[in-house]
Amino acid sequence: MNTDPTPETLRTAMVKALREDGTIRTERIAEVMGRVPREPFAPEARPADAYDPENAVVTKRDKDGLAISSVSAPRIQAFMLEQAGPRPGENVLEIGSGGMFAAYLSELVAPKGAVTTVDIDPEVTGRARRLLEEAGYEKVRVVTADGAFGLPEHAPFDLIAVTVGAPDIPPAWREQLAPGGRIVVPLRVRGLMRSIVLVPEGDHLVSTGYELCGFVPMQGSEENRERLVLLHDAPGEEVGLRLDDGDHVDAEALRAALTSPRQEVWSGVTVGGEEPIDDLDLWLATALDGHARLTATPAARDKGLVASASPLGVATLVVGGTLAYRTVRPIDETLTRFELGAYGHGSAAAAATARLVHEIQVWDKEYRGGPGARFDVHVAGTPDDRLPTGRVVDKPHTRITISWPGKP
Repeated sequence: MNTDPTPETLRTAMVKALREDGTIRTERIAEVMGRVPREPFAPEARPADAYDPENAVVTKRDKDGLAISSVSAPRIQAFMLEQAGPRPGENVLEIGSGGMFAAYLSELVAPKGAVTTVDIDPEVTGRARRLLEEAGYEKVRVVTADGAFGLPEHAPFDLIAVTVGAPDIPPAWREQLAPGGRIVVPLRVRGLMRSIVLVPEGDHLVSTGYELCGFVPMQGSEENRERLVLLHDAPGEEVGLRLDDGDHVDAEALRAALTSPRQEVWSGVTVGGEEPIDDLDLWLATALDGHARLTATPAARDKGLVASASPLGVATLVVGGTLAYRTVRPIDETLTRFELGAYGHGSAAAAATARLVHEIQVWDKEYRGGPGARFDVHVAGTPDDRLPTGRVVDKPHTRITISWPGKP
C-alpha cells in the first residue's frame, strides 16, 4: 500500500509549520499557500521535498554546477509574500521566473490584477510558461528579457518583486514604480544578502523591513558575483575569503598568517543555541572596514585550520596581512548557550580580535533586540552631505547607506 502523504496533507503541514515559526502572519498568505499546489511547479522533486519549508528545488545549474535557477523554499516565498503584501487589482512585475511565486502573486492580486514575470534565460521562461499554463495560470505574462531594465511597456508597477540575488538597484526599477509602490529585493550589500522592502521617500528609497535570505545570482547586464580568494587550497580542506563590491586583500600575506599561532578574545556576550544572530553579522558588516567572510570545509575545521565550517562564511575583519573572525564557544555542558568571541591570525591579530569583539559588545548593548538596520538608497553621485549618517556602500547605480536607529 502507498502510505506517502498526499499533496493536500503536505500543504497543510507546510502552512502549519510556517505559521508556528512566525513566517506566515496573515490569513491571506496562509490561505493561498494552503490552496495552491507546489508539486506542478517542481516536477523535478518529490512532493515531500517540494513542500519542505526549508527546501529549494534547483531547476538549472551552470557549467560549474552552481545553481542559477530554482523554486525557492516555501519559507522564503512565504516571508517575501508577507513583505510584498500583494493586493487585489495591483500590477506586479516579478524579476526571475520559476512559476510558483508568480502563481501565488496571481492569486493574491486576482481578479483584476496583473502579473508579469521576466527572466533573461529562455529555457527558464519556457519552463515557467509551460508550468503556469498547465496549472491554469494562462493570464500570467511570461517575458524573456533582461529584468534589470524592467518592462516599461507594462509599467507602472505597484509591486516589483525580485526573486534573484541583486547586487544593486537598477534605475529602471525605481522609474517604473507606481506612486505608493514598493520593491522587494534580495539585495547583496557588503557580502550579505537581505530581502529588503524599499519604498519611495522623496528622491530616494528607504527600507521598511528586511529578512535574511539566499537566492541564485542575477544574470545579464547586472551580473556581479562575489569572489572567493582561497587561503588554503588542499583538496577537501579549502579555506577562503568571500569578497564583495571590489574589495581586495593581500592573499599571500593572509595565507601565511593562517598558519601562524591563533589569538583569541572572548566578549562576555552570550547567545542561545537556536537564537538567530544575523543582525549581529549585519552590524559587523556595517561597523568594520575591511569586512569579508571566512568560509571553510568541515575537513579544514576538523584539521584545526579554522574553527568554523560555514559554507556561506562568518564575519571577518581583514587588516593587511591579518584576519580575525567571529566564533563561539559553549558555556555549559548542555550546549544550549554560547559565548561570542573572535579568533585572529597575523602580526596584528591582538588588535584585530579586540576590535571585532568590541563591535560585538556594541551590538549587544546598543542594537540587540532593537528595530534593526535602515537602508537608504540614493542615486549614484549623490553628495555626501545629502546622505544620512551610516556606512555608505557605493554601487554602480546607487549609494546605499546602512544606519542603525538603536533601541527605543
